[in-house]
Amino acid sequence: AQAGVSMLAQANQRPQMVLQLLQG
Repeated sequence: AQAGVSMLAQANQRPQMVLQLLQG
């Protein structure tokens, strides 16, 4: 659960990083 929340928090602060992960 903590891992998921951490990912969501990072996603809100760094949407570009999420896009890279999705494309990767």
